[in-house]
Amino acid sequence: MKHETTVERTSDREVVVTRTFDAPARLVFEAWSRPELFRRWWIPASMGMTLYECEMDVRTGGSYRLNFGEGMDFFGTYLEVTPPSLIVWTNDEDGENGSVTTVTLTETDGVTQIVVSEVYPSKEALDAAGTGAAEAMYETFAQLDELLVELASA
Repeated sequence: MKHETTVERTSDREVVVTRTFDAPARLVFEAWSRPELFRRWWIPASMGMTLYECEMDVRTGGSYRLNFGEGMDFFGTYLEVTPPSLIVWTNDEDGENGSVTTVTLTETDGVTQIVVSEVYPSKEALDAAGTGAAEAMYETFAQLDELLVELASA
């Protein structure tokens, strides 16, 4: 079954992406929290980018670092992690304009809805960032669908 990804700017400072997956929350959470799984779906294949390093210590107070080469790093701290329903992290690569991402997973009868909220410190910070990363989730979530099918059958 194909599920729709919605991307909505809900305020001057927030973008929300919503999507449902045909998988239990524990599997979806694993795909978000295990580096060897995360690196298989997070980058849109059409972008042709390589994730050279993927360091993730997914626990409250833990940190992450994603390296794409040529000085392109994404990094931050996990503010709150509650398996398998919540992951909250900072996006520190943008300094004072960095956003906070909250991923909420809600399971009903083996189907998991994900709500990804990206909150910026100001309207100007969100305007500067745009919604490109959120828009890329159409493709990344399709890739996540494929991974979840594989994990469910393992």
